[in-house]
Parts: sequence; structure tokens; C-alpha cells
Amino acid sequence: MNAFREILSKMPASVYQELERLPDADLQELREIRLRCGMRIALRYDGREKSLIRIISREDLQKTLNNLIKHSYYAYEEDLAKGFVTIEGGHRVGICGKTVVKNGQPSLIKEVSSMNIRFAREIKGCANSLIPTIIKSGRPENILIVSPPGCGKTTLLRDITRCMSMRSIQTAVCDERSEIAGMYNSLPSFDLGPRTDVLDGCDKIYGIPMLIRSMAPQVIVTDEIGKSGDAAAAEQCMNAGISLITSIHGSCRKDIENSDISSLLGKKFFSSIIYLSGENGPGSVSKIESAQA
Repeated sequence: MNAFREILSKMPASVYQELERLPDADLQELREIRLRCGMRIALRYDGREKSLIRIISREDLQKTLNNLIKHSYYAYEEDLAKGFVTIEGGHRVGICGKTVVKNGQPSLIKEVSSMNIRFAREIKGCANSLIPTIIKSGRPENILIVSPPGCGKTTLLRDITRCMSMRSIQTAVCDERSEIAGMYNSLPSFDLGPRTDVLDGCDKIYGIPMLIRSMAPQVIVTDEIGKSGDAAAAEQCMNAGISLITSIHGSCRKDIENSDISSLLGKKFFSSIIYLSGENGPGSVSKIESAQA
């Protein structure tokens, strides 16, 4: 609720007023706010959608983005080039518009045409049923969580981190996109447990070896892997005897085999693969399979 109110305050007054009329029950379940130029405000909940009367203008989009990034395009330059920014509290704002390309790479999105504000959620206990798969003989396993976007990978990773930390496991988080912990003023926005160290905003290629050397964790948790170089960083955990729990976009094993981390499957790095569907809310598990096959 507080997260919603905080983001609401960044929007133009006319947009704020319409969203503020929503019942508290709707606010509790809200997962996304989609703002599209010339279209009605669209709200996404678990299993349903709703449109409001207000039509969004280009000025509404620009004002909202300026307020969310505190008018500091320089501070968010790298994220804006990727098409999204992660704001205070770990909430992600996806952006579409005209892409400016420099040296063959996207460098900026201007003339914003649509935005998708995704709320980070904390659901304590959503990982409880998975603990026997994740922790065996007191030691965390190497686990890969797989699902399409919006099915609760980050929500589940957050609670897995808390559960391990509560079980006296020294846990480190490499939070490249600042979504798992939502660090603000050196404190996480979510409960990650008493034995968790967070390296915020650092590319996993550099962050994983930094955590291995500096924090001596028993397990490292990361947000989505899949870039070139992520597999090599993951292998450093294996060489150091440290477990890794991470996630990737996909819906089946074939998607992993076709990704840049396919070598980890070939080396039987992971012990289990957990597939999410999101059918019964964020973090809903559809299947668990051995990664050793």
C-alpha cells in the first residue's frame, strides 16, 4: 500500500486523483500500472485487468518519468538505455518510445510512448514448500528458477533468501537490477533475514567474484542471468564451493538449452530446476525437475 502511494505521488495530479479513488482491496492486489499515450490507464492484478477512464497524454508520461527518476537522467543513463529503470523500493518501470542509437547500441529512449510500472512484492512464506528442494543436509543446492516475465521469480528469490538467512546460512545477494533487496540508504526495502549481505547495482560478471572474495558466503543469490559472461561468473561459485540460486526467463528446458548459460546444464551445475506459472499468484510452482538428467 505504501509503495503504491509513494509512486502515485510522482504522477500528474489528474492521474493521481483517479488512481487514488481505487478501493484499498484493489491496491493490495495491484501488480502493474500501464500508461500508454492516447489510451486509458490499465491496471493489472493477479488474473484480471481493469481500465480507468483517464486518457494518458505524452505530457503525463514525461512528467511521471521525470519524477520517478528525480529528473536525473545521468544517474539512470545505463538503465534507460536498456528500456527500464529500477526505482526506490525495487519497483521496475519499463519504458517504450523512440530509441536513440549510438555506435550501434541503444543509448537513450526519448519521446516516451508507454510505461509499465511493476510493483515489487514481499510474500513471506511463499518459498516454504521449496525448502526441502533448496536445502539438503543443511547445505543450499544450486537452483535455477525458470518462468516467463511476471510470474514471481524475484518475489520467490526474495523469500528464499530470507528463509536461508533465518536458517543460519551465510547468504549474499548480487542484486544487479536492485530488485531483490530494493536497497535505499544502505538498507534493504524487504526482509532478507539477519545473515544476508547485498551487493547492489553491480554486474554479476564482477559482483559474484567480489562477493566470493570479500564476504565468504555459503550461497549467492542473483537476479536473472542469461547474458554472455554470466555462465563464467556462475562457474566461479562452483570452483569456490559456494552454492548459487538464480533465475532465467523461459518456460521449458529447451529455452535454457538455447540460452547463453546452456553450458551450465552441460556441466550439470544445477541440481534442480524450478518452473513457475504464476497461475495461483506470484511464485506459483508448476514443476520441479532434476537438472542432472
